[in-house]
Amino acid sequence: MALNLLKLCVGSDSVEDLEEWIALKLDERRRAGEPVEHWHTTRMVPTRGAEIVDGGSLYWVIKGSVQCRQRITEIRPFTDAQGIGRCRLMLDPEVVRTEWQPRRAFQGWRYLKPADAPRDLGQGKAGLVAMPPKLRHELAELGLL
Repeated sequence: MALNLLKLCVGSDSVEDLEEWIALKLDERRRAGEPVEHWHTTRMVPTRGAEIVDGGSLYWVIKGSVQCRQRITEIRPFTDAQGIGRCRLMLDPEVVRTEWQPRRAFQGWRYLKPADAPRDLGQGKAGLVAMPPKLRHELAELGLL
């Protein structure tokens, strides 16, 4: 069974911000003639990598709630210019919105079992996706999402 990761999305105020940032990074790589890949760099290499790349996703906590996920396609460990071991979580650039799930702040990433992961928003919940982010946030804080 696939295993997921949970991570704070620092610097993004909404899923839309994250999507814009991803599009910007992919465009920069395309213009630079680099492989058009999307990743998130982290210091720690997950020890359960085989379970993660077997269909797992990176669930993003934005403004105190899990709001979306990206499928993890590969884990690439490397050593940076300062000699520090890091890894790139290679991500599918498609951002999949999920039901909102409140989460307290934490450092680094956490494993997230499939049973504990919020469900993807289905076709019937397109209205939630179209809702202004501020309104979604306020409704989530009230426990209505």
